[in-house]
Order: sequence, then C-alpha cells, then structure tokens
Amino acid sequence: MSRSIVRQSKFRHVFGQAVKTDQSYDDIRVSKVTWDSSFCAVNPKFLAVIVESSGGGAFLVLHLSKVGRVDKNYPLVVGHSGPVLDIDWCPHNDNIVASCSEDTTAMVWQIPDHTPSRPISEPIVVLEGHSKRVGIIKWHPTARNILLTAGGDNLIIIWNVGTGEPLMTMDDHPDLIYNVSWNYNGSLFCTTCKDRRLRVCDPRKNEVVAERLSPHEGIRPMRAIFTKEGNIFTTGFTRMSQRELGLWDPTNFEEPIALLELDTSNGVLLPFYDPDTNIVYLSGKGDSSIRYFEITEEPPYVHYISTFSSKEPQRGMGFMPKRGVDVSKCEIARLYKLHERKCEPIMMTVPRKSDLFQDDLYPDTAGPEPALEPEEWMDGRDADPILVSMRDGYVPPKSRELKVAKKNVLDTRPATRRSMSVIDGSSLPVTVATRFSVYPDQRFTAVTQIQYVSSPDGGSAPRKDLYSPER
Repeated sequence: MSRSIVRQSKFRHVFGQAVKTDQSYDDIRVSKVTWDSSFCAVNPKFLAVIVESSGGGAFLVLHLSKVGRVDKNYPLVVGHSGPVLDIDWCPHNDNIVASCSEDTTAMVWQIPDHTPSRPISEPIVVLEGHSKRVGIIKWHPTARNILLTAGGDNLIIIWNVGTGEPLMTMDDHPDLIYNVSWNYNGSLFCTTCKDRRLRVCDPRKNEVVAERLSPHEGIRPMRAIFTKEGNIFTTGFTRMSQRELGLWDPTNFEEPIALLELDTSNGVLLPFYDPDTNIVYLSGKGDSSIRYFEITEEPPYVHYISTFSSKEPQRGMGFMPKRGVDVSKCEIARLYKLHERKCEPIMMTVPRKSDLFQDDLYPDTAGPEPALEPEEWMDGRDADPILVSMRDGYVPPKSRELKVAKKNVLDTRPATRRSMSVIDGSSLPVTVATRFSVYPDQRFTAVTQIQYVSSPDGGSAPRKDLYSPER
C-alpha cells in the first residue's frame, strides 16, 4: 500500500487568527468608491484607510496602538478635491505617505508621531502631471524618494519627490492600467492593462522589455506581482469566468510555470506577497476569506497552504511589512481586513512551542534605509534592499522630515533691481526686492514687491509694498 508523501515545508501549518474584538479599529467609514484598490495601507507605526468624507477626498491615519472606537471627529488627512483612490506608505520613512485621487493629482504627506489636533491639509508636495484621475501609486522599493503613479490617461509617471519633478513618463499602454508592481530591486516593473496584456517595463530605458497577451483568457481585470526570484505571479479569470492563478517566467512568456483554477466568484483577487517566505496571500473584494500559497522551485510550484475564513466580506485589505510583525508569537504576516465600519487585524502564525527566536522563520528583512539615492538609480545602478535582523524585534525610528528642494523660480530672472528715487526731497538709492511665495497647494504664487530705502547711515528699511495681489 503506497503512502502519500506530505510536502515538507515549515509553513505547511500556518494559520490565520483575527485579533480580539477590543484590538480592532471600530467606527471607520470605509470609502464606497468603486475602484479595485486595497483602500488600506499599513506600516510598523500607522494604519491608513481611505474613508468617506464630504467635500472631497480624505483618508484616516491612526497609530497602530490606537485601537478601539475611532472618534467621529478624529482629524483626517484632507487636501484632495476628489475621492482618494490609492495610498502607499514610503518604505524608507514610516512617517511619509503618498495618496492619489480622482482630482488628477498625487500628494505626499508627513504624518506626525503625535495625534494631530486638527485635519492635516498641507501636503509636503503636490505632483501634477496627469490629465485624468490617478488610480495607482507605488514607492520604489530601494531608491530614496522615487514614486510611481499611473492614471486614467494611460500614462505612468515616475517622480523624484525630493524635487517634486517628473523624471520620466511612459505612454506604452493603450488602455486603462489595472496594477503596477516593482520587482525586488526596483530595476523593472510589471503592469496589467485593460487591453489584456501583461507587460514588463524598464523605466530607465523607457521601454517594454517583455509582454504576454492574455495570460488569463477572461476579460475581467488581472493583477500581477513580481516574486523575489524574478518570476511574475498573476491572478485573473478563465474564459468561463473562473478565478485563476498563474506563475510566469518573463524571459519565456510562451508557457506558464503554473496555472491553477480556483473558484467561480467574481471579485478581483488582490495578491499580497512576502519575499522572505515566498508566500502570497490572496484577498478578493467581497470575499470573506484569505487564501495563501507558497511559491517554490518544485512542482507544482504554487502550493496551496490554507484558507482563513470569517463571516463578513472584506471591502479592502492592508499588508504589514515584515519588520512590523511580532516575532515573539511566531507571526510571519499580518493583514488588516476592512469591513464596512471597522478594520480588523488578522495574524498569520506558525505554530511553535519554543519561546526562542526562530531563525528559520525570520531571515533578515528589508529595513527602512534606502539602498540608492535618486541620482544613482537614474544613472542605471541597482541594489537590493538593505536588510535588518528581526532577532530583537523592530522598533520604528523617530519621525524624520522629508526635505523637498524645488527649483528656485528666481534662477532665471534678476532678484533685485536698484534705482535712484527722489524721497523726501533727497536722492537715495532704492532697492526693489521681489518675493515669490509658493502656497502649499502649489497652484498659485503670490508676488510681493517691497522697496528698501537706503538710509544715510548705511542701513535700509522697507518702505512699502509696490504690488501684493490677493491670494
């Protein structure tokens, strides 16, 4: 009698468990926008959720420790004039978050460590370059201040947030872009598009280096993410509208490494990937379950592990970076499930009896320090993330301010103009200084001209404003 061989894997028994009720975040009015975004972003310090709000777009940012009922007057992050569609925390600064909106802009925000007393309404920088709504926003995994946005105008723009300027624009997509995913070192990204093509793009060459038509034969939206090894994991639909998973080698797109049918539900599957364990967690909008799979080099390559199920369907999902999990509980991942009125953390745990640090579960993971400066990345350099040990747990650093150095509008014109003017019957030199004031929403600039009159003792004093328009 043959005995079935059980696959050996330390993650074979990973199980999901929702936290106790008093550890959830309650009374959150999750956005009702019909956009296939996760609506939630989380890092070791903060939880951010896109919420319903009057008068434009807003999202809520909470300290992770601020569990329980959220006060209905809790200050929001406001500034977009249309609904917020996507948010993403900076991997190199836990206090910086980027948002994008139907108002065609992306904004970058500094979140204080303390609880704000009033709504945060002034972004550090506003990124304007799209002509239609901006639905996707992604930070570069290893280079400082590099941010990618994709809009309804089918453009992908890569920005240097430190200067507020676009570095490059890609217009290779003829239709709506469904999602974008950077690879492990940020040298390439992959996209899925309404034209049913999966593309691999090299942003610095500004070209598509590989593409595959219809990795899934259905016409419903697809999702694609890079694995650490450089393969591409996809979710989509069959011609019969069954949900399907695929694993692809971008150097040979002819045949999939693996293709697996799941079920007949119609929610788009959002994949969340952990490069340290090679486990991918699948959460469908409207589903009440989270499936997880391990990707290995042995057939069938994508191994089903288990399913976490609960009673209520999810509106969205956030995924904690590895450095935010609790190593003392053998927690290898944490997801934040959005209900209609609350956010519920779900811990993925490997059952082990020992209280000692489990080296095999926690290889060094990507830390908060960038491996490259923007100029180095633009010059063609690549670098893997700088890793940190999880042995003693991870303590988020204190808030660091993001400096934005915009080009000086005065560089192209003389800043001061000297003239002789008759004042009080005497002839004294007068300096007319022009001051440019750029307001936080970046949309308009006030120009103030002030006369400085040289006094006989060699000093100068402001005399009057020549021109100071209303804002």
